[in-house]
Amino acid sequence: MRLLEGQVALVTGASGGIGRGVALRFAEQGAAVALHCRTAVAAAREVASRIEDMGARAVVLEAELRDEAECRRLVRAAAEWAAAGWAAAGWGGSLTAVVNNAGVQPAQPLPGMTAAQWREVVDTNLTSVFACTQAAAEVMGPGGSVTHIASIEASRPAPEHAHYSASKAAVVMHARSAALEYGPRGIRVNTVSPGLIDREGLARDWPAGVERWTRRAPLGRLGRPEDVADACVFLASPLASWITGHDLVVDGGVSVGPTW
Repeated sequence: MRLLEGQVALVTGASGGIGRGVALRFAEQGAAVALHCRTAVAAAREVASRIEDMGARAVVLEAELRDEAECRRLVRAAAEWAAAGWAAAGWGGSLTAVVNNAGVQPAQPLPGMTAAQWREVVDTNLTSVFACTQAAAEVMGPGGSVTHIASIEASRPAPEHAHYSASKAAVVMHARSAALEYGPRGIRVNTVSPGLIDREGLARDWPAGVERWTRRAPLGRLGRPEDVADACVFLASPLASWITGHDLVVDGGVSVGPTW
């Protein structure tokens, strides 16, 4: 039995990076996956095609998550897709898992940051999480799970990331608050906080940062999208049925390093 057999999951920001890794891993573990994207439709369709080649089910849904109404429309569309699958072919039935992954990470020194730049990051990284979680809780039954992708920067800020770090710290606290209030409905809410995740060209674009990370991390390497995806699979699975309000750090141990 695969860990997510029979589940229907919505993954936001699923066209690349961590979101792509989560969507593929969820499908490998038996879930049907609704893949959200904002503009990268072709990339999301390529992920959907890979999922279908596995023999799993996928759909691509577009939405602008800085708009609360769009968040609600997205969740409703994923739930309707799940219901239609059950009616037509006997799979699905209801939306059982959401991974709130969509986010942005611009660099901007705090002294010159504008309120508009602050709001763009907070609305994308935090307000969308609030709206999508609230909408999902309205359509999920007991056993549903919501996982937010936070960051180790929620507790370890980096230069020029004041807006990003603040938004991710708030995402962690939102999950704890949501776990408290949605727990009586049987819905679990957790966060996964990745460290530095590798991407194509990262070592070329930021060699000094990659070298520092690799040297400080006890496990001696950057993270991979699959590392984060495996944590999300665990939290959405029956193996985590008594885990809620938890922040699962996935950083190769860099957070345990001494600061002096």
